[in-house]
Amino acid sequence: MLHTALGPLTFALALLLAWPATSDTASEPERLATPLNLLSGHPARTPGGDMNVVVEIPAGTNAKWETAKDGNGLTWERENGQPRVVRYLPYPANYGIVPATHLSKADGGDGDPLDVVLLGPARERGSVVAGRLIGVLRLLDRGEHDDKLLAVDLSGPLAAVHDLTELERDFPGVTQIVETWFTHYKGPGKIATSGFGDRAEAAAILERAEATFEQRASAAR
Repeated sequence: MLHTALGPLTFALALLLAWPATSDTASEPERLATPLNLLSGHPARTPGGDMNVVVEIPAGTNAKWETAKDGNGLTWERENGQPRVVRYLPYPANYGIVPATHLSKADGGDGDPLDVVLLGPARERGSVVAGRLIGVLRLLDRGEHDDKLLAVDLSGPLAAVHDLTELERDFPGVTQIVETWFTHYKGPGKIATSGFGDRAEAAAILERAEATFEQRASAAR
């Protein structure tokens, strides 16, 4: 059997990451306008207390898009003068940022809005989706903190998950898939992991980043 030959984790990776990625060609536009500013036009949290997620990279795609520095839409990141395409398996989940957040390097961040991995069905690039915060993946990218909040899409198949314990119990293999992907997509030896932090640790990071964003916004007024 294929499952036996590959092993459960490799088999799960093959199943979850083998869907066709969207076409990433130089003919695609390199900027996407959005109705509201993606940094300041949305709160970090929904009225119900969950988290807003700006989807920069839909699940199953490889094009490396990011929120514009001024928050006015998305831009296709460039590498060596060309639109960047990740040379690895496609993203296993939606990837983006939490609006109205900023975590400085002094506070353990990378000086940008919080990064978030949103588990669930592929979402449209530039959309703002509600997600439930369940944990954080602790990463070091060439020695610098590059942690990723972990959330579940409230309208996807993992919507009933509230924490990492439930995720690992009800959807075994997902945390390993996410951790494996993010520690290898840039090549060997570039990203290190110290595992996952729980929902409380992730919530504390979110609160610090919200407070820092508000402080910076107040100082700029």
